[in-house]
Amino acid sequence: MSNNYEYINVHERDGIGFVELNRPKVLNAINRLMVTEILHAFEAFDQNDHVRVIMLSGKGRAFAAGADIDEMAGDGAIDFELLNQFADWDRIAVVKKPIIGAVQGFALGGGLELALCCDLLYAADDAEFGFPEVNLGVMPGAGGTQRLTKLIGKTKAMEWLFTGERMKAEEACQLGIINRVVSREVLIEETERMARKLAEKPPLSLRLIKESVLKAVDYPLYEGMQYERKNFYLLFASEDQKEGMNAFIEKRKPNFKGK
Repeated sequence: MSNNYEYINVHERDGIGFVELNRPKVLNAINRLMVTEILHAFEAFDQNDHVRVIMLSGKGRAFAAGADIDEMAGDGAIDFELLNQFADWDRIAVVKKPIIGAVQGFALGGGLELALCCDLLYAADDAEFGFPEVNLGVMPGAGGTQRLTKLIGKTKAMEWLFTGERMKAEEACQLGIINRVVSREVLIEETERMARKLAEKPPLSLRLIKESVLKAVDYPLYEGMQYERKNFYLLFASEDQKEGMNAFIEKRKPNFKGK
């Protein structure tokens, strides 16, 4: 994929689609065009059979320090309605392939909302997370209140959203917001290591596992189990299921093709 973007860097290597936020002078503040570009790159990788997993990171000192306040400060409610401000965010949330994020420095406001769109999150030990929108007289609008509450529960989510305070990487890990904390020096290396591990797994299994887990967040237990069961059955129609089980029986490494 060519990198014909203004605010992100994109490339593909070894089954991984890399997307890097590229506004380092403003700590990767997220404007509307950046979101559109992220969506375009994600959807292109989602349709690319050579890409098994997507890795998201930020260039420079921060992952993303928040939304571009200068862009939206003069807007009103009707402006947002006509712009359909969060339509691209909704489409990011339904990307089928696994997305793994690498967070250094700040992931605040819209930056944290973007991070929470990832399926797995690695963070540097200097990372800080938070929703400071309350200090600006507003609130998260791209899913922050919903995803944070589902991750850490109502009481802790209320505290962080009400106060606008920041949490360190270790606390974010303890609360289940991120998967792993590593040193800043090896963040990209360690995140890519996990991405490579996922890229070796059967793509259809990853896709249907992701779908099933996301349904589990919203569905009652019984309905979620029925959804899981249908996906389980569906995978027995795949070539990868035959390859995986035959490789197990023959004691060799499987060669998954995503079919």
